Amino acid sequence: MKTVSIKTTEAERKWYVVDMEGQTLGRAAARIAAVLRGKHKATFTPNADTGDFVIVLNADKFVLTGNKLLQKRYYNHSGYMGGMKTTTVPRLKVEHPGEVVQRAVQGMLPRGPLGYKLLKKLKIYATGEHPHAAQTPEPLNLAKI
Repeated sequence: MKTVSIKTTEAERKWYVVDMEGQTLGRAAARIAAVLRGKHKATFTPNADTGDFVIVLNADKFVLTGNKLLQKRYYNHSGYMGGMKTTTVPRLKVEHPGEVVQRAVQGMLPRGPLGYKLLKKLKIYATGEHPHAAQTPEPLNLAKI
């Protein structure tokens, strides 16, 4: 028996929609990252983009466990001395509603060109509406993956 590795062009793509309202951020992000990579498929190839598209709705209505809402910080550094900037989750939710979900999923994807390509298949919206109705997305059951 031979191991079959499929190419990116041979992969069949589906669209899934996830409602983040009431979902725990880390658990949902791990499952979304698995779908973006294609780990839920029998044709998973680690070095190729074989995953599906994911639409995230209500991106600012997730739940954080414990004291993470108050204690979690995100850091940016400009590269210059004194260039460290920090922000908290509540402030980031107000200024950029989908940024917290994007950073959580991005941290669970591989670094490099493949990870950047996978992240482009993640569509995040702060409201419950999206413009991807033509792709007929299916609801993604996060408990099953």
